Amino acid sequence: MTQSVVVQVGQCGNQIGCCFWDLALREHAAVNQKAIYDEAISSFFRNVDTRVADGGSISRGKICSLKARAVLIDMEEGVVNEILQGPLRDVFDSKQLITDISGSGNNWAVGHKVFGSLYQEKILEKLRKSAEHCDCLQCFFIIHSMGGGTGSGLGTFLLKVLEDEFPEVYRFVTSVYPSGEDDVITSPYNSILAMKELNEHADCVLPIDNQSLFDIISKLNLMVNSGKLGTAIKPKSLVTSSAGAFKKRQEKPFDAMNNIVANLLLNLTSSARFEGSLNMDLNEISMNLVPFPQLHYLVSSLTPLYTLADVNIPPRRLDQMFSDAFSKDHQLIQADPKHSLYLACALMVRGNVQISDLRRNIERLKPSLQFVSWNQEGWKTSLCSVPPVGHSHSLLALANNTCVKPTFIELKARFRRLYKKKAHLHHYLQIEGMEESCFTEAMSSLSTLIEEYNQLDATKCMPTEDVPRLSVAI
Repeated sequence: MTQSVVVQVGQCGNQIGCCFWDLALREHAAVNQKAIYDEAISSFFRNVDTRVADGGSISRGKICSLKARAVLIDMEEGVVNEILQGPLRDVFDSKQLITDISGSGNNWAVGHKVFGSLYQEKILEKLRKSAEHCDCLQCFFIIHSMGGGTGSGLGTFLLKVLEDEFPEVYRFVTSVYPSGEDDVITSPYNSILAMKELNEHADCVLPIDNQSLFDIISKLNLMVNSGKLGTAIKPKSLVTSSAGAFKKRQEKPFDAMNNIVANLLLNLTSSARFEGSLNMDLNEISMNLVPFPQLHYLVSSLTPLYTLADVNIPPRRLDQMFSDAFSKDHQLIQADPKHSLYLACALMVRGNVQISDLRRNIERLKPSLQFVSWNQEGWKTSLCSVPPVGHSHSLLALANNTCVKPTFIELKARFRRLYKKKAHLHHYLQIEGMEESCFTEAMSSLSTLIEEYNQLDATKCMPTEDVPRLSVAI
């Protein structure tokens, strides 16, 4: 069994991370009722004997004290302190935290150039320590936002550090992209500068769009208020506030939005944590879904969206669940994969689902989906036998699809509007090592990426050749 380390950077990264650890603990508690430290738990948690001075790990037997395989980084103390005072405080090792008090001021250059060089050795030390606690480290999960300063700047600085120090270990990045109405005025600058680093140093990026998450929560709100199909929010749900009132009164219900992203990570790693008739390792995602190094942006869709039974929604029929995964409403970025070109697609199914169900639904959906001519059979599937808590089955679809392109084009347009007026540029250029060429290079990197997607889209209507295959004697 392999292990993974989660690196949470910035306010957004730490809030999502906190939500992920909460859900992971709940899931393992439901599955592992004898409280035995097993291989499934070991993939994300260490079993620590708190009676020993240096907190020695116990590889099997009863659970003593679980510690998350996590590194928490933020250049403001607020969110990390909140976590350390909350119900999960004992899950995090105080030696795995890095905080400052000044913050990055929503400036990528401060996070990347200033705090990057200032904290590089400290970050490396924490990462090495986390790696030493693993028997077989397979993946680093980086969770960050693109619009702020620490998440975008220090989060992408970290990617280069990981690539240099652990070149064999996969780097999966969950990046939360700002919406058009973002309240951080410099978010287009931060996002474009961060994109260049993601292009160069990530193995897989799961872009998440704040607007899509907000729309999903709004739709849920409507369903609950209309009382359709017996829909109801459960009393102690993650999508309710501490007062028990639904989050509709708050302008941006981040807790509920973070819950969706945390569920994405939970489903993404389920096959690596639990048994299944068709398990998929994380390295197989990168191997099968990324045919070209730079085109490593995977569009994710999730169904059901509340896999920890937060919401009483009647279960979807199995075939409906597959249809949902390809609909616009279930995408975690504003995209329509059905009307764009697929390079490859992974279906990660949990619960009591048969391989025949998978095959049947792929055959049913295939005619309505367009794959590149050279990868007509570009499907990767996994079946994990452990369903999400409160549901009989779930599905996570990861699509390497040209539908991600409009998100990047919109980002480029927003960057240009600011950059044309040189607005707020002086805040960046006063940072040592930051020059105007950093912006033009980042812009050029994004333009190249968009052009690669354009070239693929241009092949969309070309007839597919039925190439004869080699027959393999067995």
